Amino acid sequence: MDGRQKDCYTQSPDTPAVRHRKTCTTNEGIEGFSQPSRETSNGASKRIPKRGGQLSSPSRGDHVPVYTLVLVLVLSVCTRFYKITEPPHVCWDETHFGKMGSYYINRTFFFDVHPPLGKMLIGLAGYLTGYDGTFPFIKPGDKYEHHNYWGMRAFCAALGSCLPPFSFLIVLELSQSTPAALIAASLLIFDTGCITLSQYILLDPILMFFIMGSVLCMVRFNTHRLRPFSFSWWFWLLLTGVCLSGSLGVKFVGLFVILLVGINTVFDLWRLLGDLSLSLLDFGKHLFARVFGLIMLPLFLYTTIFAVHFIILNRSGPGDGFFSSAFQSRLIGNNLHNASMPEYLAYGSVITVKNLRIAGGYLHSHWHLYPEGVGAPQQQVTAYLHKDYNNLWLVKRLDNSDGPPELVRHGDIIRLEHKETTRNLHSHFHEAPLTKKHLQVTGYGINGSGDVNDLWQVEVCGGKKGDLVKVLRSKVRFLHRSTGCVLCSSGKTLPKWGWEQVEVTCSPYVKETPNTQWNIEDHINPKLPNISLSVLKPTFLEVLWESHIVMIRGNSGLKPKDNEMNSKPWHWPINYQGLRFSGVNETEYRVYLLGNPVIWWLNLLSLGLFVLMLTVASLAKQRGVKMEGMRKLHCHTLMEGGGMLLLGWLLHYLPFYIMGRILYYHHYFPAMLFSSMLTGITLDVFLQNLHLLFSPSISHHLMRGGQFLLLLGFIYSFYLFHPLSYGMRGPLAQDPASSMTGLRWMDSWEF
Repeated sequence: MDGRQKDCYTQSPDTPAVRHRKTCTTNEGIEGFSQPSRETSNGASKRIPKRGGQLSSPSRGDHVPVYTLVLVLVLSVCTRFYKITEPPHVCWDETHFGKMGSYYINRTFFFDVHPPLGKMLIGLAGYLTGYDGTFPFIKPGDKYEHHNYWGMRAFCAALGSCLPPFSFLIVLELSQSTPAALIAASLLIFDTGCITLSQYILLDPILMFFIMGSVLCMVRFNTHRLRPFSFSWWFWLLLTGVCLSGSLGVKFVGLFVILLVGINTVFDLWRLLGDLSLSLLDFGKHLFARVFGLIMLPLFLYTTIFAVHFIILNRSGPGDGFFSSAFQSRLIGNNLHNASMPEYLAYGSVITVKNLRIAGGYLHSHWHLYPEGVGAPQQQVTAYLHKDYNNLWLVKRLDNSDGPPELVRHGDIIRLEHKETTRNLHSHFHEAPLTKKHLQVTGYGINGSGDVNDLWQVEVCGGKKGDLVKVLRSKVRFLHRSTGCVLCSSGKTLPKWGWEQVEVTCSPYVKETPNTQWNIEDHINPKLPNISLSVLKPTFLEVLWESHIVMIRGNSGLKPKDNEMNSKPWHWPINYQGLRFSGVNETEYRVYLLGNPVIWWLNLLSLGLFVLMLTVASLAKQRGVKMEGMRKLHCHTLMEGGGMLLLGWLLHYLPFYIMGRILYYHHYFPAMLFSSMLTGITLDVFLQNLHLLFSPSISHHLMRGGQFLLLLGFIYSFYLFHPLSYGMRGPLAQDPASSMTGLRWMDSWEF
């Protein structure tokens, strides 16, 4: 593929009298190949030739091989919608996200560790397709029966069907090679893992739709850089911001694609800053446009998502207990909604005390004692997650005396007497049941009598001596006077003898944490005037902030349980182990989430090949090797297009190595999208440069043969492994009579 050179000129729009001489290269090759226009330092447009010798225009990105794109879309839709209603029972995490969709339809408040957009869209899809929100989604395997569930599955499948076309368009923009784009799209069309994730009521296809949408819009925006502030320029910039807000609005891992777009934007602005033909005023306009489109607009839309979320979910539900008492007062049906009670804590009040950590519970006691060998055999004090009469405590003075109403202040020393059993909240130098470095908390004494170990000092967090304790709003700590420790909900679940309630301890670590912070929720004192709790309701920004704190703590609290399988990040690229979506034994309808091994292992090999090719190209460029025509073009594609995709893969994969939460195989799929697109570019550039090793005629046949074998391999491997996605019955893979006999290539695969 030798080039023919000729002299040609372009005229700068800024200096019409000056013409810029350059060398144009004409090459024979595949029809329709074009390279993005480049901008010189003074803003002039350099137009890179198409294969076939035609100069491309700045709008060259608008010309897409339509028939090929339609074929990709049709295959994608067919593979995602085939058997969409099978199996007709709850599979894997449908029990969570289907139930959350029902909560939106019923306007019932719930808690989840992810932002709300994905669940809202699932609920909307169900509502629009006739689902009434009455199916309970209790556990995997429950039959849907007459309930209309297909709409929620179809919505997820529709978004999942967009991934291969998005991949096709992204790679076409980055490489201007239809074969590269077709390879990348085929990797996703025929991947059994992507198909399985797209066919069920899950957040993953929604998340991946917005991630790929963000990348596509970013790439399209980059192609319009020579037409700044035009309609199409603004359109792709703002659409990038919309997709970014969608990515973050579904899961927090959307931050990774935001980082990718941010890095691209920084380099783009740095390039503009170096363009001396651009005034600082014009650069300021570029900067403001990107700040508006990629920061302000996404933040506004992201905040709007939560505003809609809070407006819809206005009824008390299973998520109440994860949030503060002030938050709960917003919810219709909660006992705090439209309630009235004294505003400030006073002696003689009967109260409930709620811990501020997630699922910290209410301070609670009952008649049962700690068993022999577990600290002192005194009355148990626990944290209970539900409202109960045994959560009530009486606030008493230091000397147990009665008197006129007096408000409790920061620094006061009080006793807390359990209303039902009349025992005092007590601590001493005995080990806590589970947290051995903490001290035991018990109920001690009778009818208010006790000892000095019943004394607790009230401390308003962030307050000073004399500050009042406000119901719902004040964060309070209780410091034990005798030992110096602080009342704490450890978050650990007690054994059967403790009724599997949460352990309460006295922590010697007095640093302020949610575990040691409490607030007064219920407050009964007939001697004090009541106020409506509506005046204490938090503002929208306070609710927004609290919801994020709760979500972040909830995410960090997702630790592996005993005997629970925890996937490792190094497992994922090698397709080491999948996930059971449905069924276990021979009589059940079995679905197993596992990527097509031929595709996944090819992606892994292509990563190594890309690094090798990029190294060779970089060394050649650094050594001044003359590269003309297609070689120069391929070098540019590897470094810029391939480099961006490699960065996307790294950003969506490496952070999982430092995450402390439990991880699952499906967390890798956003990274797999970037890996597949990179494979398309890598293999296409490799095949087109076989002429470096073979004669032109042989290399041409090898390129065509390689492309054909790749597509044939994708299709045949999909034929072999498609039962993983579309369902298996009968004998398991290790049985010679199984349809999957011989396909269990790794012992860790469990189908």
